[in-house]
Amino acid sequence: MKNAKLSSVSTYTLAAVIILFASLPTTSPAQTTGDQKAAGEWKTVEDVFGFPGANLPGGVVRFNMPRRDLHVTLAGIEVKPGLALGAWAAFHHVGVNDAMVMGDLVLTEDEVAPVMKALQDGGVEITALHNHLIGESPRILYIHMGGHGDPVKLAQTIKHAVGLTKTPLPQGGGTKETAADLGFDVAAVEKIMGRPGNISGGVLHFGAPRAEKLTEEGMDTPPSMGAGTVINFQPTGNGRAAIAGDFAMTGKEVGPVMKVLQDNGIQAVALHSHALDDVPRLFYMHFWANDDAVKLAKGLRAALDHTNSAK
Repeated sequence: MKNAKLSSVSTYTLAAVIILFASLPTTSPAQTTGDQKAAGEWKTVEDVFGFPGANLPGGVVRFNMPRRDLHVTLAGIEVKPGLALGAWAAFHHVGVNDAMVMGDLVLTEDEVAPVMKALQDGGVEITALHNHLIGESPRILYIHMGGHGDPVKLAQTIKHAVGLTKTPLPQGGGTKETAADLGFDVAAVEKIMGRPGNISGGVLHFGAPRAEKLTEEGMDTPPSMGAGTVINFQPTGNGRAAIAGDFAMTGKEVGPVMKVLQDNGIQAVALHSHALDDVPRLFYMHFWANDDAVKLAKGLRAALDHTNSAK
């Protein structure tokens, strides 16, 4: 993010989704009061997007924009938006009328150029452009973005960019989903993963934030700004599940994690960075497999144990 002030503001906060937050600790009453106050400060940003964001610990707000318009298939499986098609933008204050934004937009090939131009023209930086899957149809690409400045202007830029796609913006809450809806042993998978999951959009989500303090250009970066491991299970019948997501790793963790995944029949499909000036420097390994859900959970947990993730 260009022109970022090297100031540090202690905040706290991914997905689902909301992936990353199922594993975060409960906040104290004092923190909750502060979070509720901060949540009201995002009203102008919510007005830009036209739907309420998810208010998270530390005064963070996250706007989820899953690509429900797309019908993406991979190896005969229709990929649910919650498995690997979740666009989002997360904001948190780093000063008076000054905010950091990070996010991820899910795009078809023809959407990349106009969206990229719209973001850059509006002062939102492109921090990565890459794949998260291999062999999907149609081909999908992912823009990671970051920005720093007036939160309303940042939101207007992102909203304009999203408007250049066919992304349907959320219209309200969905129905309550249970483990029984998934058709595999969710309790066993959660026990193996060592943390509760979150069910949304027909997908079981897990998040594991990094344990160390994270910064971007000297500014504290809450785990929910995307700096953590995300693991998703989509049921495919008979106790099986397709898995996708990404491991957040330091350089020395990449080799061990990749080997464990390969040894357990899980394919690494992408390896790249998401930010430009993060400390510690993190790399993200995306993966794919379709097999017995419990078996896959064992392999994923073994790989997770090779990272410095919060327990």
